[in-house]
Amino acid sequence: MLITSGGTGGVIHAPAKLNLYFELLARCRDGYHDVETLMVPVSLYDTLSFQTIPPPSSGDVAPIHFSFRWCDRVGTESRSAVPDGEANLVVRALLLLRQKSGVKDGAHVELLKRIPTQAGLGGGSSDAAAALLVANRLWGIDWSPDRLAELAGALGCDIPFFIGQTPAVARGRGEQLAPMRQMGDLHAVIVRPPEGLSTAAVYGASCVPENPRTIKSFLNALPSGSLGLIKGALHNRLEEAATRISPWIGRLRKEFQSVHCLAHQMTGSGSGYFGICRHARQANQMAARLRSRNLGQVFTVRRAY
Repeated sequence: MLITSGGTGGVIHAPAKLNLYFELLARCRDGYHDVETLMVPVSLYDTLSFQTIPPPSSGDVAPIHFSFRWCDRVGTESRSAVPDGEANLVVRALLLLRQKSGVKDGAHVELLKRIPTQAGLGGGSSDAAAALLVANRLWGIDWSPDRLAELAGALGCDIPFFIGQTPAVARGRGEQLAPMRQMGDLHAVIVRPPEGLSTAAVYGASCVPENPRTIKSFLNALPSGSLGLIKGALHNRLEEAATRISPWIGRLRKEFQSVHCLAHQMTGSGSGYFGICRHARQANQMAARLRSRNLGQVFTVRRAY
């Protein structure tokens, strides 16, 4: 996440993510799951503008004002309801950071949304991480990334990943991170169909396998850069359940096959679906063909950072 700041204000860009690998390892008593996943930040961004409000002379805390709007280019099918006020992860993140750090500053926060909701792209989690990063700097807290990630883990499973700003294998509930700094570039096409998917519904319909797959074969395939090897190692355990819930997942699988995309699958709990391309030119060509088929929103992305 790149922060452009001046004085008491700043702008930060919050990336989406793709899950190149996703396996369920166990179901916990509280209903959550232990997982193993490889996540990569990609160049589809929300933008968060932040202006500090100093504390009043009375010694009370300053207010936090939050608003958001959708980018004009985002189709109506991708604009599921975004919570407002303290129900929004951005506001919850700022309130928690302020509580734990003891600062009394507030902020005017404006969020420009480009990342579709209910798509498995992590937009809400990324926005919350962006808010923590920019407030940590502009409120003068200056906590380390590790300390911010620990705080982020109390808010949501994917938020610590976005604090780290690098591809990573995530385990546990997503808070145990192993950065993948040797990973090369990535070009991909993402389709968000007209129908979104509820994360809770997809997890609820998914089964933990008796013998979970290991991520080792995928990690061994990455350094080669061979799409053939990566194709055989791609995996998302949630895709089977998502296919039963929404006909769009099966349709998108066939559409990506028809444009001869070698490696493709659903990201996260869907409904976003992506294909990996050899280079930017191939991604642009594939995206143009998919856009002509009225499948929803189509994005070309590369690895962020």
